[in-house]
Amino acid sequence: MRRFPCNICLRFAAIVAYFFILTFTVKAQLCNGSLGDPVVNITFGTTAGVNIPTPPPGYIFTSGVCPNDGYYTIAKNTSGCFGDTWHTVPSDHTGNGAFMLVNASFDPGDFFLTTVTDLCPNTTYEFAAWILNVMKPTNSILPDITFKIETPGGIVLSSFNTGQIQVTSSPLWEQYGFFFTTPANNAEIVLRITNNAPGGYGNDLALDDITFRPCGPPVNISMVNHGDTLNICEDDARIFNFESNVSADYQAPVFQWQLSTDLGATWTDIPGANSDVFTRQPTGEGNYWYRMTVVEQSAATILSCRISSDVLVINVLPLPDVNAGPDRTVLIGDTISLNAQITGTDNITYYWSPTDFLIGYETLNPQVAGVRDMTYTLFAETATGCENSDQVFVKVINGIYVPSAFTPNNDGKNDIWQIPNLDPLWNAEVSVYNRFGQLVYHSKGAKVAWDGRLKGELLPTETFVYYLICKKPRLELKGTVTIIR
Repeated sequence: MRRFPCNICLRFAAIVAYFFILTFTVKAQLCNGSLGDPVVNITFGTTAGVNIPTPPPGYIFTSGVCPNDGYYTIAKNTSGCFGDTWHTVPSDHTGNGAFMLVNASFDPGDFFLTTVTDLCPNTTYEFAAWILNVMKPTNSILPDITFKIETPGGIVLSSFNTGQIQVTSSPLWEQYGFFFTTPANNAEIVLRITNNAPGGYGNDLALDDITFRPCGPPVNISMVNHGDTLNICEDDARIFNFESNVSADYQAPVFQWQLSTDLGATWTDIPGANSDVFTRQPTGEGNYWYRMTVVEQSAATILSCRISSDVLVINVLPLPDVNAGPDRTVLIGDTISLNAQITGTDNITYYWSPTDFLIGYETLNPQVAGVRDMTYTLFAETATGCENSDQVFVKVINGIYVPSAFTPNNDGKNDIWQIPNLDPLWNAEVSVYNRFGQLVYHSKGAKVAWDGRLKGELLPTETFVYYLICKKPRLELKGTVTIIR
């Protein structure tokens, strides 16, 4: 577009333009059956200011985001151009990449030209591209675009004309498309995009996401007794059956089920899944997308010939991670705390069962009164309904028994001096001394397990003095222990 003279131009802050909503419409002759993946997918990348490999004839590249007449650029956004007569375009049509921004030359002509190879022979393809008229509503020249599919010699295989692309009150990406059939010898084809209108005041456009996708008869799949999307929990052991409905227009179809674990960004063949039905076995947490591809047997080795079904989704949701804590020991009449933990998604609800002798049972660290032995179960449930549980055993004892002798002779019987039922969480301190007052064993807040050695050396038959001190519950025990060899 040409800059027009004025003394005062309307300039609005760029932030105002972002209140416009980019909407998408379709003005195309698109596939009524099923499509394959894009064999050609020209997205113009994700980096602004980088020239394309095949620059359009008659146009000049610029790195700026407001190209003049006869110029083009690759942009991620544009705003405030030419006295704010262009829309603010915050992104490409998908919201995460770049697009080609063209200010038409004064003479109508081609502004995009490329050669495409390795298409499937004698196959119908859907060509599609997204275009946006960047001019705000005003009396301006309107883009008028023709797409052509040609042979390298210039023979037109198919073409489509958009007509005049109107201005809109907010930026509007529109998809245009049509069909063509590749030659039987799989020759190269040429894509030519021509602007039939002259440059000047107006005729400014953005181009994005040019695709070639094979189009074939319908391929539909379904999940038996379920819809097309299913949410299950990680411990769900059910088996799910998929079935297909493939058009009879396929003469000798070859089937291949595929899986995507990245929300459809990439697909991989499932080994051995080559029939028109598929059985899905349980899998771990994640998002699992399934589809089936179909191709005629004569072209089974050419990936660009595959036609894809719709998608079935199984979302496997995580269980809450429930840890009721270590088993505990409590003296009769005393109390101890449970030390539970729950991790996972937000909004987890939980409860203890039973609640007998629990104080603060609605917390993860309830107090347990020493009345009788009990097993407590901690149940947890996520907001999505996935449940998990864990148990803790509380043993009630009358007192601490300390063995007075042990025989560390490696016969597998009484080789270790241990103090049973001494709860590590009591943080008890145990010290053992020889007759000279030398410390030969020490433990604090851990399981007592002495093998009768000092610094790795076996101690002889001898009697030792031990001291056991604990603040809660309050314990002070003193006695002797004898090594017998």
